[in-house]
Amino acid sequence: MFGPPGRLYIYRSYGIHWCANVVCADEAIGAAVLLRAVEPTHGVGEMCERRRLDDVRLLASGPGRLTQALGITSAHDGLDLEGSPFELIAPSASVDVVASTRVGITRAVEKRWRFSLAGSRFVSRPRPRA
Repeated sequence: MFGPPGRLYIYRSYGIHWCANVVCADEAIGAAVLLRAVEPTHGVGEMCERRRLDDVRLLASGPGRLTQALGITSAHDGLDLEGSPFELIAPSASVDVVASTRVGITRAVEKRWRFSLAGSRFVSRPRPRA
């Protein structure tokens, strides 16, 4: 989390699930964004196999589900998101983002530091409101 921006920081949550964070500040400053969900658009069949389910909405709706669906493990820790095996594609149009309170924390619970695509069916619960 203190590495160069645009890198993955991978860790285990409760010794069970891998979690993926994107480092977003200069080196030596601990700042990252936890990836909580993605909308599966490519490789859905492989994600279904990894997660052993067919409900596309549940494939990557939560940090542990996301890493399992994408096959992310500690081997990806420190990798640059601008290189293989990743491909980040900017949206073709502006998107409507909503901010809400975070999930699964006990401190600063009032902070609206959880950001998601407005109306997305793929975010983990509870769903943010606009």
